Amino acid sequence: MHHDELHDHDRGLSHDLPAVLDRRRLLALLGGAGAAALVACTTEEGTPSSASAAGTSGATTAATTGEQIPEETAGPYPGDGSNGVNVLNRSGIVRGDITGGFGGASAVASGVPLTIRLTVLDTKNGSAPLQGAAVYLWHCDIDGAYSLYSRELTNENYLRGVQAAGADGSLTFTSIFPGAYSGRWPHIHFEVYPSLDKAAAAVDKLRTSQLAFPEDACRLVYATSGYERSLRNLGQSSLASDMVFRDGWSLQLGTVTGDPTAGMTVALSVPV
Repeated sequence: MHHDELHDHDRGLSHDLPAVLDRRRLLALLGGAGAAALVACTTEEGTPSSASAAGTSGATTAATTGEQIPEETAGPYPGDGSNGVNVLNRSGIVRGDITGGFGGASAVASGVPLTIRLTVLDTKNGSAPLQGAAVYLWHCDIDGAYSLYSRELTNENYLRGVQAAGADGSLTFTSIFPGAYSGRWPHIHFEVYPSLDKAAAAVDKLRTSQLAFPEDACRLVYATSGYERSLRNLGQSSLASDMVFRDGWSLQLGTVTGDPTAGMTVALSVPV
């Protein structure tokens, strides 16, 4: 099964960069208590509104302090040319709806509808909106598999796309709520570039990071049909034990609203 392949999914090059890890450990020591208290409140409340409050708190902190969103590994399945296939230079990759494939790929991902709203902020300019910045975003499907890499999906490219930020720094993707696979907390990957041209060439990257989902939102979605395996995997992991988020996640925890029937929305400010 593809889950055997995904067990060490996110141990990429960035995972071993000493400078990044040293900085993150220092941030965790300084702010770990606050982050722990924050996630404790989110878990105990157990409602989408508590998740929303947590996400807003992180975004406000970033905008006030000028702190950048943490650098993270892209993992072995980025599709940006750093590990095999490159979709960034393919016609059709710039799109808002990433539910289906493009350029001849025909598969469409199933799952609870999810709108992803990111706002890119320029920390070198007082956290002002970074108009024109391009975000390449990708995540796993309902089964925890990744297009282009998982055995049954090597000819598919769904759940991947690029969008450019508007004047307010915001951009939106239409997708499905990702599943949870063994060894990782539910998340979304993304890379930030100065422009669409830079993204297409995969150069001058500003940041590689990941968005984390609040537990209450995950449990709400994973109680629906098709996410049974995700619900089991969720019970075997936590933000505090996740190999990416365990050193601090306050700036990466998304704000989630909505319901599985009408669709969910996750929002995150991305200071770079």
